[in-house]
Amino acid sequence: MAYSEGRTVHDADAHIMETPTWLLDHADPGLRDRIAPLRYPGGNELRQTGDPGEQLRDLEAAFDRLRVRHASPDYRAAEAEEIMARKNFAATGSFVPEDRGRALDLLGFSSQLVFNTFHNRRLRDWEHSGDLDLAFGAARAHNRGMVEFCSADPRLLPTCYVPLADLDRAPEAAAEAIAMGAAALLVASGCPPDHSPSHVRLDPVWAQAQEAGIPVVFHVGGTGDLLDAGYFRNGLPVPPDFHGGEENFRSVDYMGIPGPPAQTLATMIFDGVLERFPGLRIGVIEQGAIWVPSWTRQMEAAFEAFARHEERLRALSMRPTEYVRRQVRATPYPTEDVGWIVAQSGPEICMFSSDYPHVEGGRRPIERFEASLGDAGDDVRRRFYCDNFLDLMGTAAASLAA
Repeated sequence: MAYSEGRTVHDADAHIMETPTWLLDHADPGLRDRIAPLRYPGGNELRQTGDPGEQLRDLEAAFDRLRVRHASPDYRAAEAEEIMARKNFAATGSFVPEDRGRALDLLGFSSQLVFNTFHNRRLRDWEHSGDLDLAFGAARAHNRGMVEFCSADPRLLPTCYVPLADLDRAPEAAAEAIAMGAAALLVASGCPPDHSPSHVRLDPVWAQAQEAGIPVVFHVGGTGDLLDAGYFRNGLPVPPDFHGGEENFRSVDYMGIPGPPAQTLATMIFDGVLERFPGLRIGVIEQGAIWVPSWTRQMEAAFEAFARHEERLRALSMRPTEYVRRQVRATPYPTEDVGWIVAQSGPEICMFSSDYPHVEGGRRPIERFEASLGDAGDDVRRRFYCDNFLDLMGTAAASLAA
């Protein structure tokens, strides 16, 4: 019996769990010595201590043992019962691509839009480092790895990263990612170094996404620090995060998550990107949606206050909220009141996501979303679990809708 039954469900946020050398294994030979292996445990890179070569050998041996464990009769005998309980590297198909299709069957999901776990911040930081060869080379390695993993099952839809730091190279990177088989172009939620995400010389990136019928997506983690570090120097003990450690999101970090996508999207709307590319879809993934109603109202207030003086606003053919409802889709957290968001902003925006196999997604996301949807009608639920995702994904999801 699958976790989800009785309705079509598309998962707008799922992940692979990258092994220590995943990125450098997919990098061009000349770049590999510049990319350090991941060092964990937990969900975070570990500060380097001791002999890094010995650490890496220990990690690789541990993953070899874990791979054997995933293939064992005991592990597989409990998969159906444990599909939502096993998290991170313990989860079915988390890092073994040939197992991911079985995970989808057990979840009962028709597709998953797949993101990395550990590399959003690394990719963003390389993009801001000033070393463009490293930034674009690491993005290429990431994209190869994502496409390779997702090739194991047609229901897996890979996201491919496009650095926006260089106005000439960004369109080339977008074209390369699309040619590789990207189902979505992943860009940082925050501002690129030295220019706006709405810069007109980035129009070829949006044009290619629109022509290919695939979205541009933002994902949590693709920014610098969300908050000034001073907020955490409060003289109190550091509270644990979801993983029991001290270096992931906590309540205070959570409050900063909407800032980068809200500012980036507002800038793109006011500067006419969504006007120039009406077929472009933008996904805001794992950054919540409870902020969307107040954000759209703030944009409306800004439009009223500044349209008289700003030609760019007078040139828009629609109100800011109309662009959002036409072109922006977002994934609420399971702790958010989806029914309220829909009532305030319309049924077109919110999409289901599981965050599989991450701890943050919880064990019963559908049950939590169902409780918040309350007495919403079948049309609202169909949009939330299926139709809004298909609208976002365009060409990439055409075969899934059949």
